[in-house]
Amino acid sequence: MKKILISIVLLLAVGVGALFALNGKSNYDSSKYFATASNGLQIGSKLDFKLPDQFNKTVKLNDDTQKLIFVFAKNSGHTVREFLKKEPKSYLPSHHTIFVADVSGMPAIIRNTFALPDFRKSPYSLALIYDENIAKVYQKGIDSDKIIVVSLKNKTVTGVKMLQTAKQLQEALN
Repeated sequence: MKKILISIVLLLAVGVGALFALNGKSNYDSSKYFATASNGLQIGSKLDFKLPDQFNKTVKLNDDTQKLIFVFAKNSGHTVREFLKKEPKSYLPSHHTIFVADVSGMPAIIRNTFALPDFRKSPYSLALIYDENIAKVYQKGIDSDKIIVVSLKNKTVTGVKMLQTAKQLQEALN
């Protein structure tokens, strides 16, 4: 019985070690991506970014993008994702909207093992902020626990709404 318990403990230790080895490192290449904001997410601020999505495809802010949905907290992210699950796959592109989520505070093993596989189940692109310095640029002057909807014209912020509910999000996007 003692040998069986020791074997089980050893197998668990090897399994956890393998999980750390495989998923404990970040695959994010900071040389490929950037994000700027002349004055955070404030009216008049000029924004630009090139970020990876959950499929490692590049998401760029274009002049024709009219809205950005930012989430910096787990609860607000879940609210947006639940809202988008009920919408067609074309919802974000048809509304000229990009969804941006901050995952910079998440440990790499958690992000790689649980969050990214879950994000990949979504039919829409989710631009990801891996770098906490980029997250700080966009968090300046906002309530990071809320859903932030930024209105844009030619990459310039024309409006900012801090929301809590899916209903408020729907109204802000229509």
